[in-house]
Amino acid sequence: MELKSQTEIKSSELLQIVSFRIANEEYGINIQNVQEINRMVQITQVPNSPDFVEGVVNLRGNIIPIIELRKKLGLPRKEHDKNTRIIVAGVKDTTAGFIADAVSEVLRIPQELLEAPPEITAGVNSRYIKSVVKLENKLLILIDLEKILTGKEEYELAETI
Repeated sequence: MELKSQTEIKSSELLQIVSFRIANEEYGINIQNVQEINRMVQITQVPNSPDFVEGVVNLRGNIIPIIELRKKLGLPRKEHDKNTRIIVAGVKDTTAGFIADAVSEVLRIPQELLEAPPEITAGVNSRYIKSVVKLENKLLILIDLEKILTGKEEYELAETI
């Protein structure tokens, strides 16, 4: 039987999370889902698209739908500024861009710090929350990208592009 080294054990227990801010809260998604992070670009609106879809962008020849995370999370709209970013991520069989107010950093978080989300999460649709992490000076809410779109919304998104 082969024993793992201390380094192998530690690295396998760490999650790498891209943290970002929406309103006054810190959110995160697993870095394995993230393809890239871009500054805000001109978004082309698509007529008759779902209300959570801001529009589409041309990313190196690929048309990518852009989802307004504030809308999906039930938060009020905010004008984009110099800190606004588009997080391009894979969701199920789709690649989409998600608008965040700002991207903070990549965190390495031990899995044992993950906690189940509270039953009632004020202001945010809790079905999108995978877990919560208590950090030194803040809470980080991990978003479950697999649940961010319902089956109907995935179909609507596919129809958009």
